[in-house]
Amino acid sequence: MQRTKPPFRADHVGSLLRSASLKEARAKREKNEITAEQLKAIEDREIEALIKKQEGVGLKSITDGEYRRAFWNYDFLGKLDGVEAYLGERKIQFQGKNPRPMMLRVIGKLGAFSGHPMIEHFKFLKGHTSQTPKMSIPSPSSLHFRYGRSAVPESIYPDMDEFYRDLGQSYRKAVRAFADAGCRYIQLDEVNFTYLCDPKLRQQVTERGDDPNKLPHIYANLLNTAISDVPADMTTAMHLCRGNFQSTFVASGGYEPVAEILFNEINIQAYFMEYDSDRAGGFEPLRFVPKGKTVVLGLVTSKSGTLESKDDLKRRIEEASKYVPLDQLCLSPQCGFASTEEGNILAEDEQWAKLRTIVELADEIWG
Repeated sequence: MQRTKPPFRADHVGSLLRSASLKEARAKREKNEITAEQLKAIEDREIEALIKKQEGVGLKSITDGEYRRAFWNYDFLGKLDGVEAYLGERKIQFQGKNPRPMMLRVIGKLGAFSGHPMIEHFKFLKGHTSQTPKMSIPSPSSLHFRYGRSAVPESIYPDMDEFYRDLGQSYRKAVRAFADAGCRYIQLDEVNFTYLCDPKLRQQVTERGDDPNKLPHIYANLLNTAISDVPADMTTAMHLCRGNFQSTFVASGGYEPVAEILFNEINIQAYFMEYDSDRAGGFEPLRFVPKGKTVVLGLVTSKSGTLESKDDLKRRIEEASKYVPLDQLCLSPQCGFASTEEGNILAEDEQWAKLRTIVELADEIWG
């Protein structure tokens, strides 16, 4: 049966390919050829059109496509109290192209929350859709995993436990602020659990002095703190992927090393899980999913324009249902279509065809 609350049987991760008009406007703003107010007016217009397109293909969860962001993570994290975004040298590399080397570092005590521009971004989205507005933000682990101790000066945090505690409180207040603004569907983009399934990345973490066996528990605690003050009617979701920049990736490896922690130590209600390639492994780790939680199968790739066949998707959903009941499953793309403003390598009409197929297939399977 269909669902009346999120996640919906046909859902999506969040980011969408930026329109040509938006890309042109953002390029002009970087060169100071237009004002911030002029850029915002164009963003508003393009987001309104994007909302209508999402509603038009039948989606019940609606995002702003991350049209006001350059990166899925830095734009949010860099605006938290005590955090700074800057250009530096990337520690973790994609398999091929790499985005601009935007980095993060702690420049003061965390734990406070003096407001965030994305609260207003959400209010705009909520005010322009008749469906369920969805907000996606990076997981708190995103401030730590890529850098480790190098992003957290000992002069500010001699004890890393204090850093984790304050970071969790920053997030608790931020998530509550979205709730107070009317958000009832929030997603934490958590790539680092899947990165910790890749032996090469586990080795990198070990070499810099962190324990890859302890980090999932630390991150689970951060996530639980982040969502510890949400209203009872708010859906909390987590998105898991292995990197997504211009159709490339970072990590490989199935979910087995983190599955039990993922599903039973974290108080999240729904999991958007990358499952569009062999790099994600099999469905066996879904055996740990308890009753009451939902898995959104990311079977449709956002990395290419080739449209999946409905029969193949139905077969894979049937395979997954051997490990978790069909009623606890939904369908989505494996990731956003544009984790950065450059976007993945496919056309806009191919993006919409994929989303339309997801909606149609969900209706065929769940009615």
